[in-house]
Amino acid sequence: MKPEKNRNFIATIIATIIAIFVLFPFFLVVINSAKSSTDIVVSPINFPKNWGQMLENMKNVINNANFNYWSSFKSSIIITIVSLALLTVFSCMAAWVLSRNEKKKWSAVIFLVFVAAMVIPFQVVMLPILTIFKNISNYLGIPMLSSYTGLIFAYLGFGGSMSIFIFHGFVKGIPKELEEAARIDGCTHEQIFFKIVFPLMKPVQMTVLILNGLWIWNDYLLPSIMLGLNGKIKTLPIAVSSFVGSYVKQWDLILTAAFLAMIPIIILFLFAQKQIIKGMMEGAIK
Repeated sequence: MKPEKNRNFIATIIATIIAIFVLFPFFLVVINSAKSSTDIVVSPINFPKNWGQMLENMKNVINNANFNYWSSFKSSIIITIVSLALLTVFSCMAAWVLSRNEKKKWSAVIFLVFVAAMVIPFQVVMLPILTIFKNISNYLGIPMLSSYTGLIFAYLGFGGSMSIFIFHGFVKGIPKELEEAARIDGCTHEQIFFKIVFPLMKPVQMTVLILNGLWIWNDYLLPSIMLGLNGKIKTLPIAVSSFVGSYVKQWDLILTAAFLAMIPIIILFLFAQKQIIKGMMEGAIK
């Protein structure tokens, strides 16, 4: 075999092994959600004898009062969609302004602050954030804890750094002549951004939406702090965690609950995979 073919063969083997390691936990969740608790304990790796058991397990989990699937699903949808919308708009605005003023000192300093914020672990600012949100609630009377508002603002703050960093590099590839031509035609700054710059950033927006969407939908730590584990509002990860605590030994219900929490994001990825790949490719080129 030629050296190039050898390299491709080795790369294929390595990629296959990595894919198996990544997909194996998901494989276990899927096949075991179609089994009874006894079958899971006896043979967790074997395929289920009756795939119809999956529908029965789903009905039991969805109708279970301790899980409250639809309420948790609604909360996750609201938090994810609103957070992504705000993150996309405000991050694009900030990246555009910082990129177009990159030669000014204040712009460089602010951008470096955003970049530095990307490497700060969440655990470091966890308690200060909680204290700040409590003070805001007390002084302004705005419910920041145990509400959608506080959690969405928290995601806007934590997700803004990476989003601005990605958008900032993309904006540099947009010709300034387009904005100058629009300004000559009488467009305001708002019109230049929303009618010219913002639509041109669509390829990289999809990449940012998916990256932040996966994080927000699957996040457990931040919602557990902001909403509480026993609060009225629960996201799906919190609901699954509470459900696991209620049914410690009923693995059929536990794994089915985990599978139900994964289904929406899997469907989204399957429908949007072309746009995701396209966005990553065009973003990389820019």
